[in-house]
Amino acid sequence: MGTVFGKRKRASRVTEQDRAVLQLKQQRDKLRQYQKRITQQLEKERLLAKQLLKEGKKDKALLLLKKKRYQDQLLDKTESQISNLERMVQDIEFAQIEMKVIEGLKVGNDCLKKMHQVMSIEEVERIMDETQDAIEYQRQIDDMLAGALSQEDEDAVLAELEAITQGEDVTLPEVPTESLPALPEEGTEGERVKKPKEMLAA
Repeated sequence: MGTVFGKRKRASRVTEQDRAVLQLKQQRDKLRQYQKRITQQLEKERLLAKQLLKEGKKDKALLLLKKKRYQDQLLDKTESQISNLERMVQDIEFAQIEMKVIEGLKVGNDCLKKMHQVMSIEEVERIMDETQDAIEYQRQIDDMLAGALSQEDEDAVLAELEAITQGEDVTLPEVPTESLPALPEEGTEGERVKKPKEMLAA
């Protein structure tokens, strides 16, 4: 029951490398504390040796200075160890960055492989060929339409297109508004009979 209703333990995000870096930094900090403590002690012993010399206790002052010399050598070793620890921390942290870069490259490589499986080289070539065929087919249609119309027809089509674009209707010829001229009045029936006879006599 406790495992069912209890909180699930979350997976720790701390890696072995993180623990190693933490331990190295802790050791480095301890060495620095030791280095600081020894430095303070050496300063006190130097002042004490100076005081012993004033008091005429040369042997004690010499012994104290020998001890100080040994501790100076320890300080040099401590400094070297601190440098080694810091270098190791930097190497581990840089290795972690390299691992993340490699993981990113692996993910990208897998993604590219899947994309290549979906779109193969043959598929790309087929699409390119179909596109080129469609372009060529459209060009042939354009050439046929251009050859079927005369220059006058082309000009008329362009004029109509411009009128439509401007939202205007194509201008048609104006219809004349003036009345037609009157025909001359016809003569009497006798005159209509005489005219043919006069034409025959002539």
